[in-house]
Amino acid sequence: MPRGTRLKPPQNVEVDILDDTFTLRWDRSGESAGDVAVSADYQIPGTVDNWTKLPGCQHVTSAACDFSSLNTHVYEEIKLRVRAEEGNHTSPWRELDPFIPFQQARIGPPKVRLEAEDKAIAVSISPPGAEDSIMWHLDRGNFAYSVVIWSNASGAPTRNETLHSRYPRIKIHKLVPETTYCVTVKARLLLQRNPAEFSPVHCVSTTVENELPAPENVQVVLENQAYVLKWDYTRDNVTFQAQWLNSYLKRFPGSDSEKWAPVQGCERAHVARCALPRDLSRKEVYFRVRAARGNRSSPWSEEEKFDAGRRAVIPPPVVALKPLDSHSLQVAIGFPDRTEFQFYVLTYEVSFWENTSNTEKTIVEQKTDFAVPGLKPQTVYCAAARALLEAGPRSQRSGPSNTACARTEAGGAPRAWLAAGVSTALAALLGLCAVAALGKLVHYVFFPSGKPPSTIDECFPEEPVRNLLLSTSVEQTEKCFVIENVDTVSADVTHVDEDHKTYNSQTSQDSGNYSIEDGSAESGGSHIGEELGPPGAGTGARSAGGRSA
Repeated sequence: MPRGTRLKPPQNVEVDILDDTFTLRWDRSGESAGDVAVSADYQIPGTVDNWTKLPGCQHVTSAACDFSSLNTHVYEEIKLRVRAEEGNHTSPWRELDPFIPFQQARIGPPKVRLEAEDKAIAVSISPPGAEDSIMWHLDRGNFAYSVVIWSNASGAPTRNETLHSRYPRIKIHKLVPETTYCVTVKARLLLQRNPAEFSPVHCVSTTVENELPAPENVQVVLENQAYVLKWDYTRDNVTFQAQWLNSYLKRFPGSDSEKWAPVQGCERAHVARCALPRDLSRKEVYFRVRAARGNRSSPWSEEEKFDAGRRAVIPPPVVALKPLDSHSLQVAIGFPDRTEFQFYVLTYEVSFWENTSNTEKTIVEQKTDFAVPGLKPQTVYCAAARALLEAGPRSQRSGPSNTACARTEAGGAPRAWLAAGVSTALAALLGLCAVAALGKLVHYVFFPSGKPPSTIDECFPEEPVRNLLLSTSVEQTEKCFVIENVDTVSADVTHVDEDHKTYNSQTSQDSGNYSIEDGSAESGGSHIGEELGPPGAGTGARSAGGRSA
């Protein structure tokens, strides 16, 4: 390298991933191809901070290198850097934006194999990548396929059509015998946006027209609550064979000829119909039919998909009404033959109206037995229903049921309202009782009664003993009599003449202290007070109760 010339890093570097092939590409500079090489490093951000040599991309003199041998997770972020090298000189590193291999990968062309009949071509597809693909090993069953077919023979009717399928085996019908058709196929992931490549073009010629044509218009119909497989055929003196295949088996690549099983009762049918076994009428399956005469047989018919959830014909349900009380009716829904529909999840659309009104309401229920509340007493109501089979956007709907009517009972308020009213009243009563009890408790604590509790009153029935239990402020008081206008008082007072005295009775709250209005009668008042006190209670007893007079 001339002195003063600085080596530049590679330009327009990009990562290209196709299935499991990882390629690093760049543009060559003006320098001689033999003198300048390119090396690359990689790093796993957040896991390994140091740079590691990228396998397969060291001292590369071409414009690309393959680093498919890198042992990394396809869902893990990776970061690359590259530089140019010439002798002992190196360019600065050029770092690439980090990327996740799975998100950047392109879907490669699938492998295609063709098989021709007289009026049909079977296209067998293998998913992109190897069977042990690291990139697509979680998604091999999630591919969908676009098949482009066109006629390649001069003078033949032009056909250019794209068919879409989730299955890796597609049979294209209604072709012209002895005609060349070409096919190319592209695979894509349903939930991803990875770009995809078409396969190489494959061509094949249809065979000579078969003596016995394939049956047409294969279908499954419901007759007398049983499913019947029917088809159309114009030739006589033939027998028919019907086969079925579980739909999930069509998801696996490869030939499915050994996966088909005979329909019991249809191994050698003499008419263009046969009844399906009950277990097949509850599955998602495919049917096909062919005709035979002696040792010759026709090609298989177009495959007819039967999905019990989408193709079932639901008969009208039967509705019954009966009163529960004065404000509600019970609705019961059923079928004449429950065995055919007990495996389905049905929704019922019930129209409900008052018999004398044109206004109806719609009730949607999954229950077959439910109550309609909030009705009027002694009123006739009617109901009719349809059954809906919720199995995707094309859900089936039955015809209308019979119309059933019933009268609500006579009576007052609905049970629910009555129970609610009783509960409310009871709660209010309990609340009042609680408030009253609390008030009594507060009054007893802060304002005690002068009367002892009844329990104490029962234990001490005698009056003198009970008085001892009372406090001074609430002690039972004695009555005293003040004598006014006393004319004659005998020295030995044994009798008071009722005609010469007047009594003024008053209650003293002074615990046995007495006063006499006429101060000159102190001596007489004292004796009279002693005489009028309780029996056996002298002056000393009263002095113990309070102050002396």
